[in-house]
Amino acid sequence: MMHYQAERSWEYYMPATAARDPVDRVVRLAAGSAVVIFSVSSCCMCHALKRLLCGMGVSSTVYELDHDPRGKEIERALMRLVGAASPPVPVVFIGGKLVGSMDRVMASHINGSLVPLLKEAGALWL
Repeated sequence: MMHYQAERSWEYYMPATAARDPVDRVVRLAAGSAVVIFSVSSCCMCHALKRLLCGMGVSSTVYELDHDPRGKEIERALMRLVGAASPPVPVVFIGGKLVGSMDRVMASHINGSLVPLLKEAGALWL
């Protein structure tokens, strides 16, 4: 099951000072759940990543940036965090730590390090 955050909920969780710095805002949102995905609803790679985690039994919190009035600002902050060479979405945080975009998550899944990360964060119990 995935939990989608409505655009109004972004401001509810962010103190006024945190809302000023988009990177700080991303970090605070990422720390709010075991698995956080920053996504765009029309992105096929975002959809594939959400399906992968859901298929593993992970309950993710998903922030759809195209549904948030400050989504472009958050996208730019994500680009600063993952680097300009990676696409700004999807970006995954597990246990509040940046895993990265789709290529990093898939590499972790293939090499077997994704499941231990998810277990350590409390997102998987098996």
